[in-house]
Amino acid sequence: MPIQIPDNLPAFATLEEENIFVIPDDRAEHQDIRALKIAILNLMPNKIATETQLLRLLSNTPLHVEIDLVQTGHSPKNTPQEHMLKFYKSFSEVRDNRYDGLIITGAPVEQMEYNEVDYWDELCEVFEWSKTNVFSTIHICWGAQAGLYYHYGIPKYPLERKMSGVFLHKTLDQHHPLMRGFGDTFFCPHSRHTEVRREDIVKINELEILAESQEAGVHIVSDLSQRQIFLTGHCEYDRDTLAQEYDRDMKKGLNPKKPKHYFPYGDVTAVPRFNWSCSANMLYANWLNHCVYQKTPYDLRELEALEN
Repeated sequence: MPIQIPDNLPAFATLEEENIFVIPDDRAEHQDIRALKIAILNLMPNKIATETQLLRLLSNTPLHVEIDLVQTGHSPKNTPQEHMLKFYKSFSEVRDNRYDGLIITGAPVEQMEYNEVDYWDELCEVFEWSKTNVFSTIHICWGAQAGLYYHYGIPKYPLERKMSGVFLHKTLDQHHPLMRGFGDTFFCPHSRHTEVRREDIVKINELEILAESQEAGVHIVSDLSQRQIFLTGHCEYDRDTLAQEYDRDMKKGLNPKKPKHYFPYGDVTAVPRFNWSCSANMLYANWLNHCVYQKTPYDLRELEALEN
């Protein structure tokens, strides 16, 4: 089954070239099926790259998925305004909608205090709204830190140096719906200046740590109902995303360290390793199938009753 997006969205052509089944909105209107409704709150600077990465992962199942791209009131500097006006909705436009799933991306603001972020109040509204209007929410990187702080009061801590690289993770519960099909270990990229800590998370009875890394720390956390999921890493990243970030920081004169376990033999001119694609696809397929499709009410008006 296809992923449903506008046919003039840049990701449409990219996914078609990759032999991924996408369907334009006008054709989907004639399909007699209830698609899963997924919203993506995209807080990343390069929104086109991030939406393409996430749509690629969401398209890799037999499920028909309908996407709404959502933005905050913050005006992006790295994405054309024409693109935002054409393809994105404001939170006020979707506030009355109900969704099977929501993805809240990371954002390059983790070194700021939460209340210093200019859209923090709006993001808090989204967090609260998701309890009654969304069945299951994935939070990524800073979005995961912010979600853990909002919902459970878990703090973030600054790192001495940026956590950048591709790290080996241990699967802690292979029988959990999110982790079905995972082996003992898997790889995932991380790119952040702050962290959440295991000792704070294990104090919360409603949370379960599903995967962690000896080097990068906690990675996958879920509440017991699988309605709030937190990923501190970036499994959606493309092969060259960390390389682009490294090159960007070099040009800014930030003297970054090379991402760990990423460039073969530490050679920044070599093609980077891409050893997290399978686990990334499996994680999102598990989320859509086991945590969303098999549990979400057919009538999304029942979501509010689930929270109450």
